[in-house]
Amino acid sequence: MPNTPTKGRLRPQTNTDTEFFWEGTRRHKLLVQSCSACHTIRHPPGPACPHCHSLEWESKELSGRGRLYSYTVVHHPLPPGFEEPVIVAVVELDEGIRMVSNVVDIEADSLKIDEPLQVTFVDQDEGWTAPLFGRM
Repeated sequence: MPNTPTKGRLRPQTNTDTEFFWEGTRRHKLLVQSCSACHTIRHPPGPACPHCHSLEWESKELSGRGRLYSYTVVHHPLPPGFEEPVIVAVVELDEGIRMVSNVVDIEADSLKIDEPLQVTFVDQDEGWTAPLFGRM
């Protein structure tokens, strides 16, 4: 995949709230928190439900399908591991939450807001997996 580095990207920081998400990506699954009390799904992960304030949650696997909500192209400075401009996007997932990621295998000038996207998982040489989005 063009501009989909597998080496040199910075490993995301993890903590007790985000560890499940990165373990899911390693298994090529897109997981989010689902409140055990009110069943509200949320991303990014956090210790408490923003709706009912419950501290109890479980992970829920999402479809990985969504639509391009917004994007920008980073030309300079390039993030570590990238050799050409990077598309940073907000993807609105079919389940109703938004996620920030990179768009791959698409030229920036051909992107259209609201176009369908699908998650793809790219294993990194440093031992983590990046959830990225491309055309369906």
